[in-house]
Amino acid sequence: MAARAKTFSARWDAGVLERLGRRSELAGTNKSRLAERYVDEGTRMDEHPGIVFRGGPAGRRAALAGGPDVWEVLATLKSGEAKGDRAIAATAELLNLTELQVRTATRYYGAYTEEIDEPIRRNVEEADAAEAAWRREQAALA
Repeated sequence: MAARAKTFSARWDAGVLERLGRRSELAGTNKSRLAERYVDEGTRMDEHPGIVFRGGPAGRRAALAGGPDVWEVLATLKSGEAKGDRAIAATAELLNLTELQVRTATRYYGAYTEEIDEPIRRNVEEADAAEAAWRREQAALA
């Protein structure tokens, strides 16, 4: 079920609105959408210290400050056989992170599971397709 949009009225500092206008032009989006994104990401970062948001070809995504994307941490965590604290320690070692960073990603995942599961699923599908293409190529060369 899609979230319903609600109206919110606020008074903003003129300088903030000018910067928002410039950023929205650069981003090619309207000011309301950009302000909504900033508020959403800002509240999520307040709720989950250590989480930042990055843009890229796949869109905006949650990441560890100074570290990998949250989906990458969770994909690694889920791919191992260890569970609980041992899984946290193993993931931290594999990704050269602290256990606190892995826990930060895990807490974010707990709050936004579907958002993180989607890139994990896409990555698995892309890897499977690449492997299948490689196998077909190898069979053609045999």
